[in-house]
Amino acid sequence: MASGPIDRRAYESFELALIKPYQSDQLQPRYVDDEGERARLQVEIQKYAALTISSAAAANAVMLGAGYFTPLTGFMAKADALSVAESLQTTEGLFWPVPILNLVRENSLEHIGRSIALCDPNLEGHPALAIQEVDQVEELSDAEMGHIAFHTFGTVNPQHPGVAALLAQGRYLLSGPIRVLNYSYFEQEFSDTFRTAGQIRSEIKQRGWQRVVAFQTRNPMHRAHEELCKMAADAVAADGILIHMLLGKLKSGDIPAKVRDAAIRKMVEVYFEPNTVMIAGYGFDMLYAGPREALLHAIFRQNAGCSHFIVGRDHAGVGDYYGAFDAQSIFDDAVPLDTLDIEIFRADHTAYSKKLKRVVMMRDVEDHAAEDFILLSGTRVREILAAGESLPPEFARPEVAAILQRYFTESN
Repeated sequence: MASGPIDRRAYESFELALIKPYQSDQLQPRYVDDEGERARLQVEIQKYAALTISSAAAANAVMLGAGYFTPLTGFMAKADALSVAESLQTTEGLFWPVPILNLVRENSLEHIGRSIALCDPNLEGHPALAIQEVDQVEELSDAEMGHIAFHTFGTVNPQHPGVAALLAQGRYLLSGPIRVLNYSYFEQEFSDTFRTAGQIRSEIKQRGWQRVVAFQTRNPMHRAHEELCKMAADAVAADGILIHMLLGKLKSGDIPAKVRDAAIRKMVEVYFEPNTVMIAGYGFDMLYAGPREALLHAIFRQNAGCSHFIVGRDHAGVGDYYGAFDAQSIFDDAVPLDTLDIEIFRADHTAYSKKLKRVVMMRDVEDHAAEDFILLSGTRVREILAAGESLPPEFARPEVAAILQRYFTESN
């Protein structure tokens, strides 16, 4: 092998090169970053027809603006929505796990070929969130809505929170590219936590990390979550962990984002080594789409610069709609080769071992019987807290338990 002087700058650049964004050489955020152009559009938008969109569509716009949905540029048309739902790819062959839609209640044929203001349903006064160039306005039949629901969520049961949210949006589909003017309430309400995909990539580089394992959460992190992050980071030789929490709308009974944020920050402060964890959040409403949502989570963690993503038991699930490990097997069954660059860390059932006095993955302790475990889950944590009981130390760190118990005491 030829030898010669090493170009140190090239070497460092190579060392800190992050995983590429999904199916793209660079992020494609739809946010209008230029302040002057944004100000110009804020004036120009006053001339446009205004349409207050659903919370789900607003969340899609925020994710498009933040670069998480790279390489998408806007909302899907009917053909793409039906194709993605059924076969996980657009009509042009891009692998994508869930339809990205702007569904409205009224037929808006007059908007075809025009720019319209998409107004935020989640802020007082419904200010403009984005500008959409409307390519098509298409009506979805009840059968087509059912088709999308069934293939995305595995059910058409309106009791499923994702199905209910989809069916509540309307039947008219507005497709076309968007330009995003702000990040709704997320940037102000969660200023310490909300981050775009580009901001996370920049911080990863600043920390000198390259191998980063991401953990998705919509819950406060109990002991099993904490140990799972540490196990995964150790197994993949990660430089750091991204704890990436959802900041948008959840189903009734889930713990609010601000409480989760405080609990997670306290856990990281006390129980993780310095400069091993980055805490960030993203502006999206939970879909509860189980396996399909796990695929989406992997895509936008790759866009955020993560090399690995943890998928555990019943990832993004709700009720008993999905099998315990369906969200892992879908990566084998549905993802074409060489589609995703991010690697999946597959977590088993985690539990507290009475024998070892610590949290373990059950597959790693073959000498244990059922009675040797205390099973841990976010659902059980919420049940204990809602009943006004104290969380046992096997379930939660005392500092975390105190924050959660204070919230449940004050909210009851």
